[in-house]
Amino acid sequence: MAMETIGLFKAITAKMNYLDQRQQVIAQNIANADTPNYRPHDLSKVDFSSVLKNVTGSHNIRPVTTHENHMPSAVSIDSPDSRESKTTYEVAPAGNAVIVEEQMVKAAKTTMDYNLMTTLYQKNVNMIRTALGRGQ
Repeated sequence: MAMETIGLFKAITAKMNYLDQRQQVIAQNIANADTPNYRPHDLSKVDFSSVLKNVTGSHNIRPVTTHENHMPSAVSIDSPDSRESKTTYEVAPAGNAVIVEEQMVKAAKTTMDYNLMTTLYQKNVNMIRTALGRGQ
């Protein structure tokens, strides 16, 4: 069985590809930090909750309370994390709107997210190996 046919691996690979492309765009923004009239770019946000719905078959996944003393979950997995994006307030005298510090923070977050995806991928591969009796 190829790993690419398993839905979870498809979703992780899609997220890794997105993060790879985003890192390239951020690096381009940093490289053009001194270019006059350059505006920073970013990839449009991908709704990975829709990818998750495709993988899970549109089921609403909720944690299960297995004991009456457990607290019920207030949020389901498919509810997106709503964050406001701030507008760019700084513009250099040459008209360049790249804020290097902001781009570096985005690059660091993208790297952390990518590392998380590679860890998830590896953990799931190890779990499948264990299930097949091949160990780690």
